[in-house]
Amino acid sequence: MEEKSKKDHRVLLNQGEENELEVFGYQTQNLRRAFCLVVSVLTCGVLLLVFYWRPQWSVWTSCIPCLLEEADTILLRTTDEFQRYIRKKVMCLHLSALKFPISKNPEQPLVADSHSVINQAVLKPELKLRCIQVQKIRYVWDNVEKSFQKVGLLADSYSCYDIHHMFGLGLTNEEQEVRRLVCGPNAIEVEIQPVWKLLIKQVLNPFYVFQAFTLTLWLSQGYIPYSVAIIILTVLSIVLSVYDLRQQSVKLHNLVEAHNKVQVKIIVKDKGESIPVTKTPLPRVEDSMPWKSHSAEDYRKHVLFCGTEVIQVKPPGQGPVRAVVLQTGYNTAKGDLVRSILYPRPLNFKLYSDAFKFIVFLACLGLVGFFYGLGVYVYHGVSPGETAAMALLLLTVTVPPVLPAALTTGIMYAQKRLAKKKIFCISPQRINMCGQINLVCFDKTGTLTEDGLDLWGTVPTADNCFQAVHSFTSGKALAWSPLCAAMASCHSLILLDGTIQGDPLDLKMFEGTAWIMEDRNVDYCDFRTSDSNIIIKPGPKASWSPVEAITILRQFPFSSSLQRMSVVAQLAGEGHFHVYMKGAPEMLARFCRSETVPKNFPQELRNYTVQGFRVIALAHKALSMGKISEVESLSREKVESELTFLGLLIMENRLKKQTRPVLKELNEARVRTVMVTGDNLQTAITVAKNSEMIPPGSQVILVEANEPEEPVPASVTWQLVENQDSGPGINETYINIGNSSVPAGEKGSCFHFAMSGRSYQVLFQHFNSLLPKILVNGTIFARMSPGQKSSLVEEFQKLNYYVGMCGDGANDCGALKMAHAGISLSEQEASVASPFTSKTANIECVPQLIKEGRAALVSSFGVFKYLTMYGIIQFIGTSLLYWQLQLFGNYQYIMQDIAITLMVCLTMSSTHAYPKLAPYRPAGQLLSPPLLLSVLLNTCFTCIVQICVFLYVKQQPWYCEVYRYSECFLDNLSNFSTNMSLGRNWTGNATLIPGSILSFESTSLWPITTINCITVAFIFSKGKPFRKPIYTNYIFSLLLISALGITVFIFFSDFQDIYQGMELIPTITSWRVSILVATLIQFCVAFFVEDAILQNRELWLLIKKTFGFYSKSQYRNWQKKLAEDSTWPPTNRTDYSGDGKNGFYVNRGYESPEQIPTGKLGWGGQTTEQHFWTRL
Repeated sequence: MEEKSKKDHRVLLNQGEENELEVFGYQTQNLRRAFCLVVSVLTCGVLLLVFYWRPQWSVWTSCIPCLLEEADTILLRTTDEFQRYIRKKVMCLHLSALKFPISKNPEQPLVADSHSVINQAVLKPELKLRCIQVQKIRYVWDNVEKSFQKVGLLADSYSCYDIHHMFGLGLTNEEQEVRRLVCGPNAIEVEIQPVWKLLIKQVLNPFYVFQAFTLTLWLSQGYIPYSVAIIILTVLSIVLSVYDLRQQSVKLHNLVEAHNKVQVKIIVKDKGESIPVTKTPLPRVEDSMPWKSHSAEDYRKHVLFCGTEVIQVKPPGQGPVRAVVLQTGYNTAKGDLVRSILYPRPLNFKLYSDAFKFIVFLACLGLVGFFYGLGVYVYHGVSPGETAAMALLLLTVTVPPVLPAALTTGIMYAQKRLAKKKIFCISPQRINMCGQINLVCFDKTGTLTEDGLDLWGTVPTADNCFQAVHSFTSGKALAWSPLCAAMASCHSLILLDGTIQGDPLDLKMFEGTAWIMEDRNVDYCDFRTSDSNIIIKPGPKASWSPVEAITILRQFPFSSSLQRMSVVAQLAGEGHFHVYMKGAPEMLARFCRSETVPKNFPQELRNYTVQGFRVIALAHKALSMGKISEVESLSREKVESELTFLGLLIMENRLKKQTRPVLKELNEARVRTVMVTGDNLQTAITVAKNSEMIPPGSQVILVEANEPEEPVPASVTWQLVENQDSGPGINETYINIGNSSVPAGEKGSCFHFAMSGRSYQVLFQHFNSLLPKILVNGTIFARMSPGQKSSLVEEFQKLNYYVGMCGDGANDCGALKMAHAGISLSEQEASVASPFTSKTANIECVPQLIKEGRAALVSSFGVFKYLTMYGIIQFIGTSLLYWQLQLFGNYQYIMQDIAITLMVCLTMSSTHAYPKLAPYRPAGQLLSPPLLLSVLLNTCFTCIVQICVFLYVKQQPWYCEVYRYSECFLDNLSNFSTNMSLGRNWTGNATLIPGSILSFESTSLWPITTINCITVAFIFSKGKPFRKPIYTNYIFSLLLISALGITVFIFFSDFQDIYQGMELIPTITSWRVSILVATLIQFCVAFFVEDAILQNRELWLLIKKTFGFYSKSQYRNWQKKLAEDSTWPPTNRTDYSGDGKNGFYVNRGYESPEQIPTGKLGWGGQTTEQHFWTRL
């Protein structure tokens, strides 16, 4: 019973999806709510502020857990590593508000679809339903399933017959109104965030709240100048952030608004596509198979996506073209993209989590100071008010209020430098993350290679043999032949406003024939074709043709899963029809009669693909039927069979000139490069070799995985791809199925795995525990779908790679969003999903972004270390003075806080990135040994020097306790002298004066703390290898020299006005020199330790090796394991998955992870590598 209660209190929302949420039900208790309200008033709103930061606490204090069907408040928690909470109120929708009467009979459905969630959500006779709105999506409470269900979309379980039968005639007016009320408006509306909302969100940031408390305290103590400076800087920072957020909101609003209007006028220009694509009607078949499954991977050809512009309509038969709404509003693919921008996934970057821990540590240090100050002042009997104020003052010293502004400034500098290089950023926080990138995935076409394809030639066939190549570069027109007819007609081009539009490949192929496309007119009426058919005829530059024109009667569009397209056409003057087909050569050959395919077809195909050419095959057959009505009823299976092979069309896709040098630069910097493309695998391998993504001399192992087929389980085959010099100018690649293997001496990093998207999917499903082994050396992933690209990026991230993704198309959107740093080379939809957009359409932006990311990351670390040390330096000095109830003077603080620290923070990060990428990355963690030791050792040096000076000054013969005899001392100070002799036997009121400033201790400590602030700024401003040398940052260098000069001048000057203004006491020259020498020694020791030890990479590598410390990154561990495995990489063998009973390869990571003990769930489990058939 208790288990059932827990289950009814908690359910999963969007189970298995990226935005999966846990849902908990709560009921508001008025008594608890009143108590929270009283406490909020008594704490002056502090409790409300805490509830704003932690919404779950608000729910837990004012509500009690209950069944979800009884809840009025819902608490949602993300199931990712961040475990974020969202509070939502349950809304009630009343159908009685509709203008027409609704049946209250429970047996009578509200909508025609009896299985619709709407019927199950509405309570009768009350006619109401409960719902919540989460991230723009509406969920209604399903009274049957006892869970919240998404509305505004058609279930995937419907068959083609169901959709035609149930929705083919449209919805009644009443049903439309019901659906409109329940599902909400069918619109993607992005609200422009009001400035006041953005402002409140920024101001209520916990750090700004602490900053407000700090500044209020400082102002109350009269420390006005620095407080005002910080206020101005903070206001500017907040205003800039609000302006930036507002601009992004306006930009997104305008972008969505511009694309929300859909013209319903089927050739369409699909959303995300730069060229028109053809959509086909949903087939009328009477089976129970879900409509998506019926169309397999090709279901998209029936779908008009949100934002689609309908250019042209061709009704397949009689009557109008009808469309059924699948998804509405934010449920659409476009809505999902907009939601991902509005509610981005939090950045899981170590720097930000470590920074929070560091700030907590500094706050704890401040808390220690608070109790120390409290104890000292209470001990001396100071009034409670002043004691509390002084103790709180010490609490605020350790956490510098300038920290957020300083870190923001560094990012702004990096963003500005990137903008100068035409790289624009919509997520500035990701710039630091770019400094950790160690793997970059590249799309191929348009990214590594040029956008367009150039015609190279055709290889026709005759008498079952390939003929001489026709080269397009010769300038000679293509002679008439069935091959020419296929090139002229087998495409999806359209004529729009007198311009031919369509796929660039189709356009190039058509242009190669020198034929033209025209609107149908009366001259061709004897074709007996409908008005919408396309007429193609020879152009003035075309070779002689016996055919006057060709009409395309029917089209079976290209599909990436089918890898082919075909058309039914009619030649002018003929009474019968022809079928022309084009597609991937390997696929098309299967549909041709074997006697028409040349015997040397595989060798000829390989001869071109290994040279990086794009190869398309063409085929033809004549149809005996003579009626157009018969053509309309033809199935694709009947059309695409028993064809005659016509030949090959060869197209070349050149590498961009920047590709090879950029990949070489990344390789030298040890940034791994991977190709993720939708193109042919063999072409991808060749492009990878030509671009030297795969270095010369490296081995390529082809991984081919197959789905299980009874009685054979899923299998994975490893084939070695070798190079042979087969003639002058040709570097042929072939699949070796012999017994050769990777030479023992070349194992390690010299081999690269290549696979197709289909093989990747099989590995992901059936060999998941094998996948990491392949990914650490996987370089080429071809024929990858958009979903597979995203999945691959995620799998790389699971191996602890910091992944960059560079692409230029809408099919890269998912991967661009998923990557740590997505870089779009397009300004279309891909740029909206991508954090970075390059106006320069080549991959030079990738190393530039990594350089700037590394520089920004090192700058952030430097600023953070500096501000930490600045807080600690002031904390130690102030704590020492607190011992005798003293403080530094206001102008002494101003010199440190404004003239040095504030200026340092504004200029330290402006150092430019180093022009050459180093072969290693900067540290990615604040809580790393070098950084912690740096702060710890510098703290020790500071502590030693300040304590020694504080104690040693008391031993000087001229020393006196000025803070006890301040009135007497001031009376005697009229005779100003830098070498005056001060005795110890002062007379006067020998009592401690709280908050006094004048003393030999403060005079001696101030120059030490000030110069220390300057020296640590210099020490932490590391230049090479990630940033240019410090002297190239002219403003920063000038600032440090000026600050040092002014400090020394003030300390050594003999001007009474300066000393009185700075509240210092003149001391003998030898003492001043001693202090200067002490600071110099401290600087030299700190600089040596930082530069020669803590920043010495070779030393740390030696220490790690000596003590056996290894990287915790998954990919490093795998590399180490595989390097020690003599059987890896496998070559020329086949492995099988199975249930383990017969010793087959067992996929422990995918098949049944819950049944395997944690200790046995290692990735590297040993497998039995024997042949499956031998086992049988």
